[in-house]
Amino acid sequence: MTELQTFPLPPTVEGSDADRLLGRALIAAWQVDGIFQIQATPEQDAATGRALDASRAFVSRPLKEKTQYVSDLTYSGYVASGEEETAGEKDGSEIFTVCPDIPEDDPRVLDRWPCHGPAPWPSDQYAAAMKDYMGVVGDIGHRLLQLTALGLGLDDMEHFTRLTDDGWHHMRVLRFPPADATSERGIGSHTDYGLLVIAAQDEVGGLYIRPPVPGESRGRNWLPDESMAGRFENEDPWTFVAPAPSVFTVFPGDIMQFITGGTLLSTPHKVRLADRERFTMAYFHEPSFQAVARPLDAPEGDEFIHYGTHFTNMFMRCYPDRSTTGRIEQEDRLAVLERLRKEALTS
Repeated sequence: MTELQTFPLPPTVEGSDADRLLGRALIAAWQVDGIFQIQATPEQDAATGRALDASRAFVSRPLKEKTQYVSDLTYSGYVASGEEETAGEKDGSEIFTVCPDIPEDDPRVLDRWPCHGPAPWPSDQYAAAMKDYMGVVGDIGHRLLQLTALGLGLDDMEHFTRLTDDGWHHMRVLRFPPADATSERGIGSHTDYGLLVIAAQDEVGGLYIRPPVPGESRGRNWLPDESMAGRFENEDPWTFVAPAPSVFTVFPGDIMQFITGGTLLSTPHKVRLADRERFTMAYFHEPSFQAVARPLDAPEGDEFIHYGTHFTNMFMRCYPDRSTTGRIEQEDRLAVLERLRKEALTS
């Protein structure tokens, strides 16, 4: 276990010399450790506590009731333990996924955009707690992307935040059961497919991350024939992320690796079960559904990621048997997605 670097964030990022210095420090921490921590304010801490309390209350409900909160329009909703797999092995996590909550009469839903629809909230109280928390970490994500641009030496500190305007920000609330005699597996080794991951965990602990290793090949999840699922699962080094009060842990995802050409690597991570149940909330600060991400060193080239296509492909890969995936396939919503991709590239 190494002690993670922890940084306070300025209330606003203005591009000052101090902001650039902080940005470079964040980049350096990612390049050495693969992760850093942001110090939470009392207000952020309170929002985190409310969201965790609401999640514990929901998970305590009977399984038959929880499984009702699933949508066939959006990937929001309940995921039972064992429904999700990493590299062919079932994960032990129980999840409530929160994707953008889009009304049924929204033009995008009526036009059959994949993954668009209302979130199947268990209650108004749960929705309020989750939306409040996502607003808090979304503001953190916005400032972190400004600092990241400055730390990379970009003249335009809004390079990343323009991608995330109206971003497809989403979150996974995860409950891990206690370990038993047959398994300590919570989630297998993987990288996250988005831009920026901001997580809060309770006091139990179980998260391990893999720091950058010189010369180590990292799979490119955005390519259909490459995956990081299960890679390096049992190969050192892995760093245990010890729970700390009033912090958020932050690391890059696959799209950040793609944009920066590997200057910032997507951080592999896994979860091992503890002797009691554990809760964590992983928030993904993302480009908009119609955003097109391109490498910094070849902004006019042929390489790009259309975020809506990337998100849809990743979720269909993760949940081949979910009703949402079935509806996308049955109603040929992938043809709609192809149209959206072409529109995004020509706009």
